[in-house]
Amino acid sequence: MLRSILLKFSESKSFAHWVTTNATTRRMSHRFVAGETLEEALEVARACNDAGMHATLDYLGENVSTIEDAQKARDAYLEIFDRIAEERLHANVSCKLTQLGLDISPEFCEGLVLSIAERAAANDSFLRIDMEGSAYTQRTVDLVKRVRAQTPTVGTVIQSYLYRSESDVNDLLSVGCRIRLCKGAYSETMEVAYPRKADVDGNYTRLMRMLLPSGFYHGIATHDPKMIAATIRWAAEKQISKDDFEFQMLYGIRTDLQRQLVRDGFRLRIYIPYGRDWFPYVMRRLAERPANLMFFLRNFLRS
Repeated sequence: MLRSILLKFSESKSFAHWVTTNATTRRMSHRFVAGETLEEALEVARACNDAGMHATLDYLGENVSTIEDAQKARDAYLEIFDRIAEERLHANVSCKLTQLGLDISPEFCEGLVLSIAERAAANDSFLRIDMEGSAYTQRTVDLVKRVRAQTPTVGTVIQSYLYRSESDVNDLLSVGCRIRLCKGAYSETMEVAYPRKADVDGNYTRLMRMLLPSGFYHGIATHDPKMIAATIRWAAEKQISKDDFEFQMLYGIRTDLQRQLVRDGFRLRIYIPYGRDWFPYVMRRLAERPANLMFFLRNFLRS
């Protein structure tokens, strides 16, 4: 119930305005967001690299309504790739299709994504297309496949809470697509998504077992110690090298597990979001774990 309420609040423009203009909540957002500028995100990426972790940078934003805003987002991603190359960081980029105009025109959006993917290829890097709510799943899979037909520097995300995800994994693997596996962070109905955590976890494990032996380099994105342990056991059982996949975690969450994985010799990539449009992202992080919400409440009451 609490998760549903928080996800509903994430869609409220009036609540978003109050949160994003409040000095205390803006400061607390830095627990999960690197900052509002690219320079701040690059500083966090450098720190991750120094700690033995790779990074993926995400310029926050979604559901733009004008061509101009979508083009501004495209330009921001082109700049990120150039700065990553200039500073020789071990980092790539993640983006959302609705930030690049998917709601306006799939063809227009695809053109912007292709231009970003071509910049990724020119810089010997990689572009990850984030998965959004289930209303966008099919359009995202289709667009990724079309762009991948022109450049292999594009991958996407699969969410284990959706019933359809096993079929999507098979579809994407058939074209050699690299996948980030996560549980999912949007509000979905029981008609399209597993309502019980145990079922989401079970599907996550099934999908992970499909991905690791596939011969492609995938990201296992989780902060759940049980899912991490299951992945390590499966990789060992199938004699899959630590170099053949990576774990992925969000900036600011379970840093203890992050350090442990690095100490144990696993590859780890940290998802580093930045930008002014941080409210929906932070609300989804609060909805995911009670510990995240308690952090916000404790700090807000102290202010």
